[in-house]
Amino acid sequence: MSSSLTAEIKQRLIALARDNFNLDLDDIVSEIPPKTELGDLAFPIAFDLAKRIKAATGEKKNPRELATKLAEGLTAMTGVARVEVAGAGYLNVFLDRAQIFAQLSNPQSQNPESRPGKVIVEHTAINPNKAAHIGHVRNAVLGDTTARILRATGENVEVHNYIDNTGVQVADVVIGFLYLENKSLDEIKAIAERPVTRREESFDYYCWDLYSRVGAWYDEDKSRLEIRAKTLHEIEEGGNPTAEVAEYISSKIVDCHLDTMARLDISYDLLAREKEILSLHFWAHAFEKLKASGAIVFETEGRSKGCWVMKAEERAGEGESGRAGDAEYDPDKIIVRSNGTVTYTGKDIAYHLWKLGKLGLDFHYKPLRRDHRGREVWVTTGDESEAVADHPPFGNGRAFLNVIDVGQSYPQANVKKGVMMIDHDERVARSAHLAYEKVTLTPAAAAELGAELSEADAQRQQIGMSGRKGLGVKADDLIDRLEAEALKEVQSRHTDLSLDRQKKIASQIAVAALRYFLLKYTRTSIIAFDFEEALKFRGETGPYLQYSVRRASNIFTELGRPAEDAHGDFNQLSAEDIANYFSGEAGDYLWSLVYFASRLDDAAQLAANAFEPTHVAKYAFQLADQFNAFYQDKRFHILKETDPKRKTVLLMVADVARRRLEQALSLLGIETPEKM
Repeated sequence: MSSSLTAEIKQRLIALARDNFNLDLDDIVSEIPPKTELGDLAFPIAFDLAKRIKAATGEKKNPRELATKLAEGLTAMTGVARVEVAGAGYLNVFLDRAQIFAQLSNPQSQNPESRPGKVIVEHTAINPNKAAHIGHVRNAVLGDTTARILRATGENVEVHNYIDNTGVQVADVVIGFLYLENKSLDEIKAIAERPVTRREESFDYYCWDLYSRVGAWYDEDKSRLEIRAKTLHEIEEGGNPTAEVAEYISSKIVDCHLDTMARLDISYDLLAREKEILSLHFWAHAFEKLKASGAIVFETEGRSKGCWVMKAEERAGEGESGRAGDAEYDPDKIIVRSNGTVTYTGKDIAYHLWKLGKLGLDFHYKPLRRDHRGREVWVTTGDESEAVADHPPFGNGRAFLNVIDVGQSYPQANVKKGVMMIDHDERVARSAHLAYEKVTLTPAAAAELGAELSEADAQRQQIGMSGRKGLGVKADDLIDRLEAEALKEVQSRHTDLSLDRQKKIASQIAVAALRYFLLKYTRTSIIAFDFEEALKFRGETGPYLQYSVRRASNIFTELGRPAEDAHGDFNQLSAEDIANYFSGEAGDYLWSLVYFASRLDDAAQLAANAFEPTHVAKYAFQLADQFNAFYQDKRFHILKETDPKRKTVLLMVADVARRRLEQALSLLGIETPEKM
């Protein structure tokens, strides 16, 4: 509501600047004054106009006079109560409080205008070799929330989960089964499909421990890495027993990952598998395009001899950040290794060309499963005989976003560079790598997980997690623990509820706690995960936001009347009646809450533009705080209010805050429990 009116005012000011001063403006800056009594919107447009006029004509204009002229053209706008010129030329706009509040009180929400084309959001992308951990959850929650916010702002979003089922990590688990445990495929299947009575017995947990053992096995004898190279080649080649084992293991682990993410209300439209990028010749076509464009060259000497590399535009200087000579950060990026295997960067270039419809090829698709909400999840396949012709149209997006940790910024930059060199498509320029920092552990959390810490480590603020060492917070363990703690609280408060209802509420609280914990930080903030902090149910937490929504809903419960009845009473009030309650000091206080509630769309658009969900998370927390301050203010005690008209207005204020907060939580992937 607030964003649409702001946009209308901006367009009117642009028209006034053109009509009065013959100046064409693309956009103008708007600000929110620090105090309600100073206005609801402020525009410093007059200062910009004065500079432009002087540059064009040499004539010096007083910004205050220009602002006064503009103000005359705004006062007749619907939704604007008055306009004042402040200071040296600020244009302060005061909105029509009664009219805007009446519009906000209407529970019918309007969907934003849908933009053409679609944005492909790729997230999660966990290597299918072991259980998901808290770092993976951060990726998935960021990606899922970004997709929700983009949809809310009018984007058509297609969500992908890239499955690297031919990579090194899968190869290592295959080696663990074949070389360390000497297991056949049938024996591996027996482990994966055995009945599970405890989570520790699940296949992804088994592989977590096995993967760690393989890392130690390599450390004992570095020559064993030759087995990895051989295994990796067999997996990429396909059509052999090793590839068959890798296919089975990765598919079972993917099922485990989808089950884990479903617990956090995260799902996907398409699982794009790396195997098909190779078997359906996506990479082969992309390879030829890369060579033809000159994006890669074959090295005949030096450290990259025998490799196809993407040459850097400028070579790093000696000693630059300590990275010159570091293979991972070598400015010349290897795309095809000397043994013929393709790096992740090469396969990703092929995948992104397909995303934009630039490859001239397509996957085959088949349904994989129904997600927790009953939606079909599709997966790519290389077997045309099992493909389904009637599938949604995947790919061919107008932009793509990849949620990948900041450690992959260098490879991601090379992926974008490779795609751009093949086709200078503006859609590539609009696409982005949504980098995020990893999740570390506090020493207390590491110790609680059984890690043996040195005295020096115990004094550090954070401990890095390592999948190869088996050190990390498994996602399901964390969710289980959060649910268990939440269930204790729910059972202590609501003994009248059935166990199933108690468990559902506990699950909703646990999801809120975890999702908000991961979203309240900016993407580039390092999160030091700590059990105690994550389990807090007070302060800036997801459960606090849920409690705030529930508190607002309980007002109607205690009154014994549904919100619909209050809406009926409100519709009988005149504009003058409503305006009276938004005047004076108390009225300004009420309006500050209502006006902040109206700015959800602004917060969502800011988050969408910056690909930064924390803007919505912070907005939700601030709105909850403002509502709770209103709830506790003795001037606005709804249950004891004797004036029926004022009581109706206060009820609508609470309802507006409740609905907006509930909408904000929905964007964050957080549900409101029936009780708290």
